[in-house]
Amino acid sequence: MSELAHKKRYLTSFQIIILGFAAVVLLGALLLMLPISTQSGVITPFNEALFTSTSAVCVTGLVVQDTGSYWSTFGQGVIIALIQIGGLGVVTIALAFTLLSGKKISLKQRSLMQEAIAAPKVGGIVRLTGFILKATLIIELLGALIMMPAFCQDYGLKGIWMAFFHSISAFCNAGFDILGRAGSLYPSLTNYVGSPSINIAIMLLIVVGGLGFLTWEDIAVNKFHIKRYRMQSKVILLTTALLILLPALFFYFNEFMDLPVKERILSSFFQSVTPRTAGFNTVNLAAMSTAAQGIMIVLMLIGGSPGSTAGGMKTTTFAVMLANAFAIFRKKEDAHFFGRRIDGSIVKNAATIFMMYITLFFIGALIISVVEGLPLGTCLYETASAIGTVGLTLGITPELGVLSQSILIALMFIGRVGGLTLIYAALSTTNKNLSKLPQGKITVG
Repeated sequence: MSELAHKKRYLTSFQIIILGFAAVVLLGALLLMLPISTQSGVITPFNEALFTSTSAVCVTGLVVQDTGSYWSTFGQGVIIALIQIGGLGVVTIALAFTLLSGKKISLKQRSLMQEAIAAPKVGGIVRLTGFILKATLIIELLGALIMMPAFCQDYGLKGIWMAFFHSISAFCNAGFDILGRAGSLYPSLTNYVGSPSINIAIMLLIVVGGLGFLTWEDIAVNKFHIKRYRMQSKVILLTTALLILLPALFFYFNEFMDLPVKERILSSFFQSVTPRTAGFNTVNLAAMSTAAQGIMIVLMLIGGSPGSTAGGMKTTTFAVMLANAFAIFRKKEDAHFFGRRIDGSIVKNAATIFMMYITLFFIGALIISVVEGLPLGTCLYETASAIGTVGLTLGITPELGVLSQSILIALMFIGRVGGLTLIYAALSTTNKNLSKLPQGKITVG
């Protein structure tokens, strides 16, 4: 028998990540199909259960059934468990169970965890995993405690469950809410537009969850000594601050004119934070101007940061693209941040990710627009929300057909696991070709 027949084929880290997410999505869909998962005790159609499970695992928040009025407490429990798994990552959860069982973490598992959270090295990955799990538990608990008084005042003891559900959903940038009722479907947080505790807690949970685990570590270790931070952490913090402040100023001066000053400020900042990539809203999004909706589309596509609970093309991708553009404008050979040069391969990856997201986002919207007979602008909003794993909607998702929902499912999955991860998983066995073709000249711009 040939040597090739004896050769074992091992899955790569990227393939394991993809299959892990897919397996959890399928398991979640099967659980949500059970009659016990719905308040009316009916069996949920597979396509609706699959859509909801994908949206939860991919921490998106787009739904075809109102979460609060359709799903039972069991169903909501399944959804929040899927959100927690999807937010932290399948690999992180699996490694957590291994740690709790007292088993040793193999080098393969450490390497897999490194890929999953975009860590720079394998060393210290087990300690970092423990830090992530402890920090997540503390942050979600604090978020729930801050929101509990407001929810308990309105819903009694059920407010405790609601506080924990929305705290986990916000921290994982999922955007699922359970505030809907039979006469008021898909309300999100519109009833709490003037509540400082709910607004501030949700915004902080979204931002902290979207910063990335390595940025947390930098802040925990170096405190206020920002000069000691990794270059990536500095880029993430600066980009995040600008992407919150600038849209908030635009929203304040151009939207929500009919709201009191306090509610106007809260609404401006909330609608600036939530597109990256949480999916909650405190105002009627369909009533916002087309310019504001356009800004939100851009924010949804950018998303959060690498190694975080958020999706999107990532703040670092956006920052690298801008830095490269500025370098070209100034006729510099390399893009740079804070006195550090960016490697050309990073710029190529950023450009690839950018083009991938723009292409999928546009083609998906185009197909849905043609199939459903809807305005392209409205469909662009939904596909940006899906591939950015945001969950914001102009209200068309529940009415879409199976084909259009399938497109959104695919976009949500790609947006969560990452386009490059999918490509690397598919092409992992391709040998690197060191030869080069003759160089040709082409004019651009």
